[in-house]
Amino acid sequence: MYNQKRVVIEAVRPQINCGEFFIKRIVNEVVNIDANVLIDGHDVIAASVLYKHEKERKWNENRMYLVGNDEWKASFVVDKQGFYTYKVEGWVDYALNWQHGIERKIEDNQYVKSELLEGITYLKPLLKKATSSEKKYLQECIEAFSNDKDYDWAINEAKGIKLHDIFYKYPEKHLSNQTKELQVYVDRKKALFSTWYEFFPRSSSKLEGQHGTFKDCERLLPRVAEMGFDTLYFPPVHPIGEVNRKGKNNTTDAKEGDVGSAWGIGSQYGGHKDIHPQLGTVTDFKRLVKKAKDLGIEVAMDYALQAAPDHPWVKNHPDWFKWRPDGTVQYAENPPKKYQDILPIYWESKDYKNLWKECLDTMLYWVDCGISIFRVDNPHTKPYYFWNWLISEVKKTHPDVIFLAEAFTRPKVMQRLAKEGYSQSYTYFTWRNTKQEFVEYITELTQTDQSEYMRPNFWPNTPDINPYHLQGANESKYLQRYALAATLSSNIGIYGPVFEQMIDAAIPGKEEYYMSEKFQVCHYDWFKENKLTLLISRINTIRHNNEALQQTNNIKFCNIHNDNLIAFYKWNANKTNELLIIISLDHHYPQRDNVQLPMQELGLQHGQAVTVSDLITGNNYVWDDEWNYVELHPTLPFHIFKITK
Repeated sequence: MYNQKRVVIEAVRPQINCGEFFIKRIVNEVVNIDANVLIDGHDVIAASVLYKHEKERKWNENRMYLVGNDEWKASFVVDKQGFYTYKVEGWVDYALNWQHGIERKIEDNQYVKSELLEGITYLKPLLKKATSSEKKYLQECIEAFSNDKDYDWAINEAKGIKLHDIFYKYPEKHLSNQTKELQVYVDRKKALFSTWYEFFPRSSSKLEGQHGTFKDCERLLPRVAEMGFDTLYFPPVHPIGEVNRKGKNNTTDAKEGDVGSAWGIGSQYGGHKDIHPQLGTVTDFKRLVKKAKDLGIEVAMDYALQAAPDHPWVKNHPDWFKWRPDGTVQYAENPPKKYQDILPIYWESKDYKNLWKECLDTMLYWVDCGISIFRVDNPHTKPYYFWNWLISEVKKTHPDVIFLAEAFTRPKVMQRLAKEGYSQSYTYFTWRNTKQEFVEYITELTQTDQSEYMRPNFWPNTPDINPYHLQGANESKYLQRYALAATLSSNIGIYGPVFEQMIDAAIPGKEEYYMSEKFQVCHYDWFKENKLTLLISRINTIRHNNEALQQTNNIKFCNIHNDNLIAFYKWNANKTNELLIIISLDHHYPQRDNVQLPMQELGLQHGQAVTVSDLITGNNYVWDDEWNYVELHPTLPFHIFKITK
């Protein structure tokens, strides 16, 4: 195939899987683009980033600049939700090439009459684009370039900045080359910054032993808001299967009165579009969602695509399940865990189109009820292409909807789910403990291409995970884990009140809660206050007041030689908010060392003083050295310093 274009464009970044998937941003974030733009020979070339929102027809253009070694950079701001398309364009800039050549000859004292006449050919096309004042100037140049008596003035203007700026402003893109189109999806800010609180609605009653209701949940909303949580996540609120219902502590012999697992969805009372009758009605649920919204809280719903044996789907859509020769369906398993009360969906069913449609209709039903955040249960056990389709279909009409992937599985599986469109992702934070583990993992999340598509959500615990390091842990350990989650990641969550009341009884040898709330109604003193509730609330307030903590990727680990201390610097987009966080990883003994300030990133000269203000205690310190002494005690195992220069 013949191709007369001379400019070659390579290695456009960011792009995911050669452009198969979109990168992600939130409204008003910047997309930084770089690419290698090459040409044969030594002609002057130019490049631009072209971009437009999905509702725009005309391309916007930002010129790229050369940083060296044929690498070019530019950026653009995404100011609306939805898809943006972008591409890189490169061309030989013959006008600037002419100007560069004539300038060198003039400096060599060569006579350039012929070159001036050639320049006229680059000036005339600009007359159609230029402003009136620019047009007047161009006419003067055209006349002077062809008139010997104006030679001195002509050569001065030919190499001048004024003409250069006009050439730059109105490039003639002869034989330009363009890359394929790439995409970025832009979410609302909640996709990047959220603070989750999880509890079981059935455990919300004032009275011990009594099943809670949505009305009981309403009285807890002010407390959740006062603690600084903006997302309230409920495990499934649907009818619970009665066939093979689990008993307390995950036993297979449920006793009378056992409530079963909330994830064993479906019974004679309905399925995924219905409410458990003991919780209330759909009207009660909608009222709860509205009252939460009035307090600045969004209710997140669990979306679990599976069915109890007595779910209406099993009878009405038997093809959605894989039947064995003995007429039964193999229950769900995740060895060594067994879920006798749950039947997995058969995604290879010949009736898959109706299955997919029902899954979409189910989600849209709850969106219509006021839900715009879904925590998706075990997405890694369903087809990737299904999720891509479902999320895309929902986003077409409801761009505010956010999806959290609950997938504690293999790294590449988690990454693929994020690529398919999930807004947020559970991570391995729960199992990271040492300084080296944190530095390596956070660097992977923030400094590789994962930063373009995977938004981590750090949870110290979940109803499924009672990590070994919290079993029997003291108060300091809980403070440490919350401080780490809340400052390393902009999306965080806790399963409470289990976390804040340090309820940690475990099944021996397992990272599972003993007498787990997953299988029974629990009773809590919901308004109990302790040091944990106080400091969690304080940290959440700090997060909401400091933009540096409302994003994840702007982070630099600072040198501190004590491996029991981890220090890192975080900043917002324009560096008007800069924080230094230091956390002790020792929950038993005091730890001390000197921490190195990131002088270059802070724009500091040696000897220049800064004030660091502890946002927890209110104490202020003036530091005028690059290395500064810090000491942390288990009673308060972290500093969140705001830096003032």
